[in-house]
Amino acid sequence: MRASEGGSTVFKMIARVQPLTTTRAIRGPFDYRLRPEQADVEIGALLRVPFARRRALGVVVDLAGESELPPERLLEPDTVLPAGVPPDLVALAAWMAREYCSTMARCLSLMLAPGATGGVLPAEALVAEVTDAGRRLLAGAGDGALSSGAGNGARASGAGAGSPATNGARPLTARQLELLARLQHHGPTVAASLGTPALRRLERRGLVEIVSGKRERRPVRHSVGAGLGAAPALNAEQQEALERILEALEGAGDRRGFLLHGVTGSGKTEVYLRAVEATLEAGASAIVLVPEIALTPQTRARFQARFGDVVAVLHSALGQGERYDEWLRLRDGEARVCVGPRSAVFAPLKDIGLIVIDEEHDRSYKHESDPRYDARTVAARRAQDHGAILVAGSATPRPESTVSLNRLRLSQRVDRRPLPPVELLDMRGSHHPLHPETRLALADVRRARGKAIVLLNRRGWSNFLTCRACGQVWMCPDCDVALVLHRSSASTPAYVACHHCGHRERVPERCTSCRSVAVARHGAGTERLEHELRLAIGDSGFPVFRLDADVAAGKDRVARELTAFEAAPAGVLVGTQMVAKGHDFPDVTLGVVLDADQTLRFPDFRAEERTFALITQLAGRAGRGDRGGRVLVQTMAPSARAIVFAARHDADGFLADELRRRTALRYPPAGSLIRITCSAAELAAALSETRSVRDQILCPSATVLGPAPLFRLRGKARAQLVIKTTDRQAAIRAVGAAVDRVGAGAAQRGVSVSVDVDPQ
Repeated sequence: MRASEGGSTVFKMIARVQPLTTTRAIRGPFDYRLRPEQADVEIGALLRVPFARRRALGVVVDLAGESELPPERLLEPDTVLPAGVPPDLVALAAWMAREYCSTMARCLSLMLAPGATGGVLPAEALVAEVTDAGRRLLAGAGDGALSSGAGNGARASGAGAGSPATNGARPLTARQLELLARLQHHGPTVAASLGTPALRRLERRGLVEIVSGKRERRPVRHSVGAGLGAAPALNAEQQEALERILEALEGAGDRRGFLLHGVTGSGKTEVYLRAVEATLEAGASAIVLVPEIALTPQTRARFQARFGDVVAVLHSALGQGERYDEWLRLRDGEARVCVGPRSAVFAPLKDIGLIVIDEEHDRSYKHESDPRYDARTVAARRAQDHGAILVAGSATPRPESTVSLNRLRLSQRVDRRPLPPVELLDMRGSHHPLHPETRLALADVRRARGKAIVLLNRRGWSNFLTCRACGQVWMCPDCDVALVLHRSSASTPAYVACHHCGHRERVPERCTSCRSVAVARHGAGTERLEHELRLAIGDSGFPVFRLDADVAAGKDRVARELTAFEAAPAGVLVGTQMVAKGHDFPDVTLGVVLDADQTLRFPDFRAEERTFALITQLAGRAGRGDRGGRVLVQTMAPSARAIVFAARHDADGFLADELRRRTALRYPPAGSLIRITCSAAELAAALSETRSVRDQILCPSATVLGPAPLFRLRGKARAQLVIKTTDRQAAIRAVGAAVDRVGAGAAQRGVSVSVDVDPQ
């Protein structure tokens, strides 16, 4: 990089490079001497550098005119790679490393172009374009020439000697003229998509030019969900909320950020669309976050229907080449709106004016590996860095958001449709997964040729297997959890699997302990529920669809399943919590929640919040159309606080009650939590290291709980500490310093240490 100092140009010859290593023991940056031909290297550039007797990738985090070491002792980078990290993301990575007690290298790795470390590059292809001679020929040929002829062998109308459609003595066929016209209409096009041999013949006649160029790998578009037509008129509440957001965008209102608290079906998405429209008109860009890939096709379809190719999508279900090209479109300004799940918060956009977090209550915004960032917190920081406006929306907002953001209310559904009534069905004493009332309601939907959504937040066929003779439970060999039975499919035989580490094995035919063949299956998951519904009510005119993590694993499977459900005249969609998240299908008249109190059984202070959100969100999928709807909630705890509030659609009452409880116990938002986990081959080593970390935490405002053992995961014994504090930043600094002090020694002892700020 060359910089101007005092009227002269100075070459910043030292690049301070952060090698992209995963170990905590190595902390950069390290100085490298730039060669004169590398003068254009800037902050964020991706380099291949010699490092520790090997070649490593690194990111330039700073530039300097000199180093503490003499230049001759510094190594030089080997190469400068394309698609470096924008400078604002380098600064964001530094903040994340501090905020989440992680390393700069791990944070920078999140912000690289998809596939950059694996050598993914722009795709090359032969690109064809009409020449001036071809355009003149088309202009002279006219519509009559393009419409004549019945096939490739037909001659163009009037194509004799001297005719404009001849281009010399030999006339063009109607197929060739059609090919030219298509190419002129679409502009430069990948030759293979139109037929390279035919284009080569036109090239020889000087009508087409074929050159090597870039082939864009674009994700397949899907039209999923209602609302793809013209923009509807806003009601009074939507208009008021939008005006508040627009005032902030113009710099005249409160810029603290907004919580768009709207009941399900209240038109939050239309407010987002109008806010993004205003952002684009102001020359800025926008990020729209959705909680899971399952929601991306529908949200993307709505934004692309409104804004066209200015919208790009980033998520892990895309092919790596597609993600790389979408990332480049965002970085280069070809696309100015990014839609995607949590990783889209790192979209390489310039001049960000608006960040939207849809379904902001959802726990999937939390990243589960180091750095364990929360995309909602990162979005708030990115909005602050860019001077952008943050808008978080939900029908069931987190207590944290209600106290930190300005609340905008949408208290009614669009067109004033009522929220569906919720009926609680007591399952105590029942042995069938479906209550009789549920079976009757599903039969009614089938007779009426309607649609239903059934939620069971547990995938697989059966929860676990036991031996009836000796009581053995089939457990994962690497984790202290039971294996889940998955039924066979056309391509996969039946198997049992661990939902934590992915371990799989064949379904046992007999007990390995006592050799009994009496193997029992317990519980039901979405696979079994799908099967039973097909037997009970499914037929060719009332299909059963399923949406869970197993279905979502295939490329474009989520979009295809949702599109099929939307297109079907009638049917039922079965799935895990993925079916409750933001989908808008106006013809759904029945929502069913099975085992609604399941989440209440977890030892987690957020258990009631999650239960309330899950029921409320699923209830919001029903009754959005003219036919109305109803919701059935099967539970063994019909008097539980969260379930009763959800049945009343009383979010305000639940939030007020939950905030009182959290304040009394100093849980978020009244306090902050940090969890430290130590993993080792043996529990004793994990506990010993956890005690060492605890003794190093110097923070008077923090209460340190533990160490306490956790269940074994992926072959590792684990122990944890939980830090409770009202001084968040002081606790983060203390924990970061403690982990740094013991980290290198812990690695040598075979113990890994991880930190989770704001654990979910």
